[in-house]
Amino acid sequence: MAGIKALVSLSFGGAIGLMFLMLGCALPAYNKYWPLFVLFFYILSPIPYCISRRVVDDTDAASNACKELAIFLTTGIVVSAFGLPIVFARAELIEWGACALVLTGNGVIFGTILGFFLVFGNNDDFSWQQW
Repeated sequence: MAGIKALVSLSFGGAIGLMFLMLGCALPAYNKYWPLFVLFFYILSPIPYCISRRVVDDTDAASNACKELAIFLTTGIVVSAFGLPIVFARAELIEWGACALVLTGNGVIFGTILGFFLVFGNNDDFSWQQW
């Protein structure tokens, strides 16, 4: 039952994060949809780690080059997701208020993605790999 509660809370976190992103785009004061490009970063961020988990079966090793490369690529994707709205605001494509809403949404979404891998990343009875 703990898995269901975690899944419900993670879906609630994802919905809140997407709400902040949509508010940054669709409020009448902002009304520009450039920040929606961060959706690509939301999709791309878990891919390197998922690939490294499939390639490398030895999770007990202290250091693994494939796993460290996946973490490095994921870090680059996350930093890019936080940097893109700031670049848009500096170039005056979006307002700074919209940038703040998008950055808040980024924090919530990436926290939700991290929580997903912490809760369902173990190889136990209730794992995301079964889906």
